[in-house]
Formats: sequence, C-alpha cells, structure tokens
Amino acid sequence: MLFLALLGGCNRSQQTARSADSSSVSSPLPASTQPVPTPLVKQDLRPVIVTFGDSLTAGYGTNACESYPDYLQSDLDARGYHYRVVNEGISGNTSKDGVLRVRKIVALHPAVVIVAFGGNDGLRGIPILDTQMNLETIISSLQDAHAKVVLGGITLPPNYGSAYIEKFNRMYASQARDYHLPWLPFMLKGAYGVSGSMQNDGIHATAKGNQQVAKNFLPLLLPLLHKSPATAERKQARAAQR
Repeated sequence: MLFLALLGGCNRSQQTARSADSSSVSSPLPASTQPVPTPLVKQDLRPVIVTFGDSLTAGYGTNACESYPDYLQSDLDARGYHYRVVNEGISGNTSKDGVLRVRKIVALHPAVVIVAFGGNDGLRGIPILDTQMNLETIISSLQDAHAKVVLGGITLPPNYGSAYIEKFNRMYASQARDYHLPWLPFMLKGAYGVSGSMQNDGIHATAKGNQQVAKNFLPLLLPLLHKSPATAERKQARAAQR
C-alpha cells in the first residue's frame, strides 16, 4: 500500500430476466407455444476511460462507489461527457504489476488511460531506474494502442531523504516530458493534510479526499474528451425552454 501518491463508475449487476407468474395463467399453454425471449441487455458503447493504478485508484478503505474513479464518472456525467470510467486499480500493485496487466488494459480499447503507479516501488526500495523503465513500457504500450495517457505523480515520506525524493519526483516529470503527457505531480493535492480527507492510516484518501482527487484530474482529462452531439442537443433544447 502507498504512503503518498500521486478507474469505473460504480458498477452494479443488473437482473435482466424475469420469470412468468404461473398463477396468472388460467389454462396450460399449447405445446407449440414458444417461450418468451429474454430481454437483451443494452450494450454500453460509450468510449472507455481506464484508471490504472494501485490502492489509491482502487479506493482502498472506502465504501463501494467512493473511489476517485467513481467521483470522476459523476463529474463527467454532470458536465455532459459521454464516457464510461473503468476502475483498474489493485491495492499493492507496483509498476511491474502494471506492466504485467497492461495487455488487459489495451484489450479494453480505452480512449484515455490515467496511469498512477510507483508509490509502492519507492516504499519497497525498488531501483528508480526499474520503475522508470516499467512506466515507459506501460505508457508506450498504451500509446501504441492509440490511447491517450494522463500521468499521476507521487512522492515519498520525508525519511527517504531529500536527494532520493527529488530524484524520484523527477522521474515522473521526465516521463511526462518525453512522452508529451499531461500530468499531475501529486495526486492527493488538496486532500493530504486536510481534515476529513485522509483515512486514519495517513496513506489513503477518504470519500471526501477521493472527490478532491477526481477534481484534480479533471482539468487534465477534459481537453482530451469530446461531448456527444446528443448531449449538446439536449442542453440546447433545455436552454430554449427557459
């Protein structure tokens, strides 16, 4: 789990088939009667935004629908952006785990991926060069699949030493520069150290903190997105009725 750190909407299963109430049938059905087809589930064809990271992406320690990707979905919906946010955060993941999972992310054909790995690497003393190479593999794999990438930055506790922390932080800045990425230097900006925004462990954001994290990413994300024509038309219609 992370110390400091630098995804989708709340998915719930839906029951789509219902059984017929036999008590409402006054006589047996003819043998030739065909069963009523089960209603088809409408496929969600919205473009996908993947939040790809570790415990801070997964929403560790919060209730269902309280991760930052959940709040990001709500923020996008409220602004009329027709996208589906998929939460691919797994607690404890390192950048190497991200490399092992990147093919799964590519298979989702995402329009945008928010990448936020590295905190666990730093806490475990993994060489910075290894983390850098892993991030490069993740980013290049996503860009080769024509996904746009937003990078989430992290930092480490003061006891790791200013020289090491500075070098660690520069790693993210260099990735953003080399791959021309919008990036957030510190994912928990506006949440870390703010009353009610962090859990008792001092590591993970609360629901309130995750709301702030979503707002932190939003200005980087919006320029990469497009509003659907249908949404724009509905807004124009509502405006005309006022």
